[in-house]
Amino acid sequence: MTSKLSAFLTPRSIALVGAGERPTSSGGATMQLLIQSRYRGAIYPINPKGGTIFGFQAYTALRELPAPADLVVIVIRPDLILDVVEQAADCGHRNILILPGGFAESGPDGQARDRALRRLVADRGLTLTGPNCAGIVHLDRQWPLAPAFFRTLPSGPGPNGGIALISQSGALAEEAIAKSNQWSLPISTVISVGNSLQLGIEDFLDELGDDDGISSVFLYIESVADPAKLQATARRVATRKPVVALFGGRTIAGAAAAQAHTGAVANSDAAVDAFCVASAMVRVHTFRELALAAKGFGFYPEGIGARSLILSNSGGPGVLTTDMAALRGLDLPPLTNAMTDTLANAFPGEASVANPLDILADARGERFRTAMQAAIDHGPGTFDTVLGIHVTPFMVEAGDVIENLAGLAGAAKAAGFAFLHSMMGTVLERDAWFAAMEATGVPMFDDAEAMAECAAILARYPPARALAKSDAKPPISLRGSS
Repeated sequence: MTSKLSAFLTPRSIALVGAGERPTSSGGATMQLLIQSRYRGAIYPINPKGGTIFGFQAYTALRELPAPADLVVIVIRPDLILDVVEQAADCGHRNILILPGGFAESGPDGQARDRALRRLVADRGLTLTGPNCAGIVHLDRQWPLAPAFFRTLPSGPGPNGGIALISQSGALAEEAIAKSNQWSLPISTVISVGNSLQLGIEDFLDELGDDDGISSVFLYIESVADPAKLQATARRVATRKPVVALFGGRTIAGAAAAQAHTGAVANSDAAVDAFCVASAMVRVHTFRELALAAKGFGFYPEGIGARSLILSNSGGPGVLTTDMAALRGLDLPPLTNAMTDTLANAFPGEASVANPLDILADARGERFRTAMQAAIDHGPGTFDTVLGIHVTPFMVEAGDVIENLAGLAGAAKAAGFAFLHSMMGTVLERDAWFAAMEATGVPMFDDAEAMAECAAILARYPPARALAKSDAKPPISLRGSS
């Protein structure tokens, strides 16, 4: 990238003002994470004591550097920050990332400091991210970096690229990183925008929309300063990749909390919903749904179709999954006549040859394979997606089921199907079985209802993309904040 934000996402040199070695200090934690990210550029620790920090020569001030750094990261006390920013401008440093708070969010003294910082940035022609943010993680395959307060790194990009999260909450960004490692979500970029004194969600969304290494962009939003700009940016990006949005403050109590947190202007839930539709954003309502969306879009960045076949070896989970699918807007077409005839001849009479398709608890790998093959042979044009449910009873070898289903994943993809699968009950070799399926491109779930929720979220992107590509100009329903 060569835009003004390349200095924040792929800089070739970083100066860290406040660097240290103590892991519980801001400078030590940030320095450690930057090293952990395998950043390949020059690192210039700035500390009044000089010496060396983690093996890097430390400089006592920015003015000592041999040349201006692409990015200056500041992690010192807020009352010292203005002087450092001015020194940076004097020395030719143009791009600043301020992590600490102590500005507009922190009372009269902080608000005065905020006004002074705004004047300084404008007068000296600087580009600034923050303050009051957790930093930036961008695990670009060529130029990874992580000047941030986070405890660890996300899991990184997957075969289909990386997912980016741009968040107005540092804590939720931290939780997304934790979830990426727990659920194997291919999150590669996490940007905490903090107070957005200059650069905000729209700026990073616009930049990442053009990054071919990013397969989808997720947003956590409490306040929108310029709804028209966000809508235009989201629609442009949505023509290429999913834009998934979680808005905080959708209840009266939540709106009050958001106002205290980011100064958000209260908007009704209906207004937010209308804004997301008009902006071609896929809206989710909870952090859990955000994580489910990341799971699904990591495997299917183009989204999936809504016509779903539920394939289960157990009645109860099949019923609940059917309920969830219907409630979330998925379609459940009946089986084709050819598929019905094929399965009725192959299965025991007590099997339910319908949608949902119940192949009974004693189903072994061969029966699962027969059902899946029938969908591949007779389902195209009727179904877009197969939602598999496998409850693991004691009398059936689950590994045989996994082997048969994994063996058909490629054929299902060639037939135009999306395939999501869940395993329930006591899943003895969970990690191995999940890994075997996911290696073939099939996302795996512990919970069949969550799988249906995920599928429904993915099915909302194709119509959103079609709207983004159209000439429709829906009205802007959201009230902006300053």
